[in-house]
Amino acid sequence: MNNYKNIDEYISLFPAVVQQILQELRQAIRDLVPEAEETINYGIPTFRLQGNLVHFAAYKNHIGFYPGAAGIESFKDKLSAYKLSKGTVQFPIGEPIPYDLIREIVLYRVNQNLLKAQAKKKAGRQL
Repeated sequence: MNNYKNIDEYISLFPAVVQQILQELRQAIRDLVPEAEETINYGIPTFRLQGNLVHFAAYKNHIGFYPGAAGIESFKDKLSAYKLSKGTVQFPIGEPIPYDLIREIVLYRVNQNLLKAQAKKKAGRQL
C-alpha cells in the first residue's frame, strides 16, 4: 500500500482519462458535502464526515467506489448492472459513470453518519 500525501497526489498517478473520472467523482462528492474532510485512508481517497463517508480508487479496468455495506445494500437494485461486493461497487472504465446514483448514495451515507453521531451524542448525555 502506497502512502499518498493527499488526493491530488493519488489522482496524479493515473492516465489522463482516469484522472478526469476521479476528479469528476471527487467534485460530485465535494459539491454535495463541502464540509467533508478529504484524506487518504486505507491507501485510497476518502471523504470523512462524522466518520468515514465514502472511499474511491482507480484500478486497471474499473473505478472502485466504497460506500460501505449499508450503502451497497440500500442501493443494490440500482447497482445491479455493476460488479458488487459487501461494501464495494466497480464501475468499468470506458463506460459512463453513474454520477447521479453516486450522489444518491453519498447523501444516504451523509444521513447515516449524522444519525449515528446524533445517537452517540444523545447516549453520551444519558450517562
